[in-house]
This record gives sequence, C-alpha cells and structure tokens, in this order.
Amino acid sequence: MRKKISIVIPTYNEEANVVPLSKAVTEVMERDLSEYDYEILFIDNHSKDNTQALLRGLCANNKKIKAIFNAKNFGQARSPVYGMKQAYGDCVVRLTADFQDPVDMIPKFVREWEKGTKIVIGIKSASKERRTMYWIRSCYYRMINKITDIDHINQFTGFGLYDKKFVDVVRDLHDPLPYLRGIIAELGFDYTAIEYTQPKRRAGKSKNNFYSLYDYAMIGITSYSKVVMRLATFAGFIIGGLSMVAAIVYLIMKLMFWNRFSAGIAPLLIGVFFLGALQLFFIGFLGEYVLSINTRVLDRPLVVEEERLNFDEEETEKEEDVQ
Repeated sequence: MRKKISIVIPTYNEEANVVPLSKAVTEVMERDLSEYDYEILFIDNHSKDNTQALLRGLCANNKKIKAIFNAKNFGQARSPVYGMKQAYGDCVVRLTADFQDPVDMIPKFVREWEKGTKIVIGIKSASKERRTMYWIRSCYYRMINKITDIDHINQFTGFGLYDKKFVDVVRDLHDPLPYLRGIIAELGFDYTAIEYTQPKRRAGKSKNNFYSLYDYAMIGITSYSKVVMRLATFAGFIIGGLSMVAAIVYLIMKLMFWNRFSAGIAPLLIGVFFLGALQLFFIGFLGEYVLSINTRVLDRPLVVEEERLNFDEEETEKEEDVQ
C-alpha cells in the first residue's frame, strides 16, 4: 500500500488562485512523487467571493481534492491548524493559497522526510514582498526570541512537511488559540530547515492587515512569554525608586534655596503623562493576557464546519473523534 501525502491549503477569497494552485500541486505530485498517493485538502474560511464555487467544481472533477467550508471566518491561526487535524496522510504538507509557498519545494521536503526527519520546514532566506513588511517580520522574530523561553524559528510561516506523529501531537492539543511556530519549537521533533526565496503573491490581494498581524503576534507573545508582565513589575520598582530620589532631591533643594528654587509645574506634568502612558501600556498588555486566558478557559472549538466534500465515512468518524 502506497504512503499518502496530504497537502493542506487554507483559503480565504482566493478565487484567482485555487484552480491554478490545485493544478500545479497535482502536476508536481504526479511527476515528481508518483510513488506516493496524495490528497489536496482545501479549508475555506468562509470566503465571500467565488472561491467556494470553484472548490466545488474541483472536488467534483477530482476525488483526490477535498474541501471543508467553515461556517464563518475563524482567523488565520485557527483554520490552518484545524485543516491539519483533518488530514490523515502519512505526512502533511501545509501551503498557502497565494503561491508564496513554492510548490516545487514539496519534493525537497519529501526527500528529507524519507531520511527519517519528522518535520521539514521552509525558511525564507529572502522575500520579494514589500521590504518594509519583511523588515517588520524580522524585528518581530528577533523580539519574540528574546522574550520567550523557547527558540522560535525565524522567518518561518508554517510552510513545511509534518510527519503524522507530529500531526497526532497537534491533534491531541485542545488549544483554541494555536500558535504553530511555538508548538513546533516547544513540542515538536527535531526539524530540518530548507531555505527558499519567497515569491510575490500570484494574484489577488493579501488578506493580512495590521490588525490581523497584530492579533497573531499577540497570540505568540501571550502564549509563550512572561517577560512583558514582569517588566511591568520591574518598571514599577525602578520608577518608584527614582520618584523617591527625585522627591528627596527636590526637598533638599527647596530647603536650601527656599526663595530662589522653583521647579515649576512642567516636571509634574511630564511625570503624570509619562506614568499614565506607562500604565496604559502595561494595562493593555495585561488585557491581552486576560483575553488569551478567557479564550482558552471557554474551550470553544477551533472552527465550526458548514460543509465538507469528498470525505468518506471513515474519515468523518475520525474527525468526530477529534472533536
């Protein structure tokens, strides 16, 4: 019996890409990996364009192509991980739908997997996206590596191959805010990294905006870092000590030069605004931690499915066992 490779592709408003991407993946699998069976699993995050209709057509014409339609948009962190949990191949390859994850990397991943590596990931050595965005991502990776207890993988977006043993680990997790980069670094097997140059998006516009990227970044920080909240404690001690020193100096100067010394109201205003800003900053971060805790305590499902196509009864039973 041939081993099966599952290719999981999250989508959201990708009507210009799903058909050519499925064709490209099929060609690579049948040309370079013909010794393997395969399936292509699209998980659609409630697209508003023609994406779902195109996926229905693909599934009707090719039983190796499967689709899950979410009941609403559950975000870029939850839907892809849920898609991985529904894939039961001997390994799972995760791709983005915009061609920024090169399809021709799949055979390279598989050849490394054949050597016994459980996780093979793609690392961006360069990118043809906007330089500003690439620089911001680089700064985030450097920052999160310094403030967390685990070694996060720089310039890693989730593009890679995962052995079924690791997928089983992910499947057993009941985390409504999964952060795959952190899961690999904390719970994953040793991995092999293969560098690649990230191309530009083939068609359409990126669905990522400042809010969605900020939201995903906060998941990483609140899930794996204690530093920010401890900085608040240290800052309180330091500023309190400095305030005490300033008060003593002010008192001495006033006693020594009663009529000539006048500090004015400016230091008071500066101090009030500075402390107010500092408090709001840390209260905001505290709120992020509370929101993260609240979401995890509620333990809601990763996604709610509206429909699935080309899944047989056995796979449906497995999916129900996971939930």
